[in-house]
Amino acid sequence: MKRLSAFLCLAVCVLLASCSGGSGPSIIRTEVPERPAGQEDMLLYAAPPLDTVRIGFIGLGMRGPGAVERMCQIDGTRIVALCDVEQDRVEGASGILERLGRPEAAEYYGSEDAWMQLCDRDDIDLVYIATDWKVHAKIAKYAMEHGKHVAIEVPAAMNLTEIWDLINTSERTRRHCMQLENCVYDFFELTTLNMAQQGLFGEILHAEGAYIHNLEDFWDEYWHDWRLLYNRDHRGDVYPTHGIGPVCQALDIHRGDKMNVLVSMDTKAVNGREYYEKHRGEAAPDFQNGDHTMTMIRTEKGKTIMIQHDVVNPRPYNRLYQLTGTKGFANKYPVEGYMVDASKVGELMTVPSAQGRQEKVDIENLSAHSCVPEDVKQALMEKYKHPIQKELEQTAKKVGGHGGMDYIMDYRLIYCLRNGLPLDMDVYDLAEWCCLTELTAISIENGNAPVEVPDFTRGGWDRIDGYSHAFAE
Repeated sequence: MKRLSAFLCLAVCVLLASCSGGSGPSIIRTEVPERPAGQEDMLLYAAPPLDTVRIGFIGLGMRGPGAVERMCQIDGTRIVALCDVEQDRVEGASGILERLGRPEAAEYYGSEDAWMQLCDRDDIDLVYIATDWKVHAKIAKYAMEHGKHVAIEVPAAMNLTEIWDLINTSERTRRHCMQLENCVYDFFELTTLNMAQQGLFGEILHAEGAYIHNLEDFWDEYWHDWRLLYNRDHRGDVYPTHGIGPVCQALDIHRGDKMNVLVSMDTKAVNGREYYEKHRGEAAPDFQNGDHTMTMIRTEKGKTIMIQHDVVNPRPYNRLYQLTGTKGFANKYPVEGYMVDASKVGELMTVPSAQGRQEKVDIENLSAHSCVPEDVKQALMEKYKHPIQKELEQTAKKVGGHGGMDYIMDYRLIYCLRNGLPLDMDVYDLAEWCCLTELTAISIENGNAPVEVPDFTRGGWDRIDGYSHAFAE
């Protein structure tokens, strides 16, 4: 195997008995370490409420400044400290505070360890981490050990060693460790999740997600080429969370079901390698990341998931987000659409006409071969609009951040902290969504072998009955 973490060098072994009674492929298994004595899981964990959430930001390059600006527009927040290696980035973020009428924040810069000084402060409740991937877990672990909740940009951890460190640190310190996955808050995903939870699609059997995004226009923006270098050195799906996050919520992963096994394949590296050599001016004959990676996953309850990754080919942006159920279907990219069983709706819906009148929409003769007409789609989306979207949609569009989903993500984080509620995404979501980064590489480097997905909850995966958002009474 290539480039396995230290944890996996010790923990991965091949299961000699096959998954099908001796006639199928062997499964590569990964060890689930025993929970240390005195620790409890973080399922549905609610920390004591905070009247004002005092925040320190670490990483003010591509994502950090936007987060600072959004947090300035959320009630109950105070920006205490700002940190980046580069002084001008910290000063730029301080300018955002000044422009929006917020108090000055302490500034930390000048070294790659300056973030430690921020975490050492005793007047910060939440550390918001938007650095490069390689130091996400290191900073988060240190921050939790110093009494802070953490919110980490995606992916929050790059291998199983980091994942188990974050889980154990969160459980031991009783501090939230949330991954900042914004795509679960996109309007279509929220609405479709509500439809699924209301039974509109029947039982969800299959889901698809992806990160297909040609990064040719963005590679230069990554500090010291860190992302391009990571792709040079690693196979597998190195950026899975945008695709898998929303479908895991729809499938109630670790809230009644769990991912059991995955198989991954990739193409050879062509465009990625050629771009690297042109951009860096050096040969890369061993460029690792295939141009296109696809992964199939099977769950404990017999559901399937397909996830794809492609950041180098000339394709339209696409996160897929597709649900296939026994009574209906949803698809976001490339064209939004639904198919539903008319009996699941139960009544004729109405939509506003061009003259402002309410007109009936006939859904009795829906096609079995195409999505519902646009007026039916709009009526469905209005009828099943998620409560979070109803509350925040207008403000989210105004504040912005990927069309508003970034604002909703930050707002919900602060809302739950201030009300002492479980967060929308816990440390086990982080683990399950990030583990694909290393597990897909293991599968590919072992002839596309099946790889077991660890139970990061260590037995608690079916203790919660379905995914839900928490609300104050």
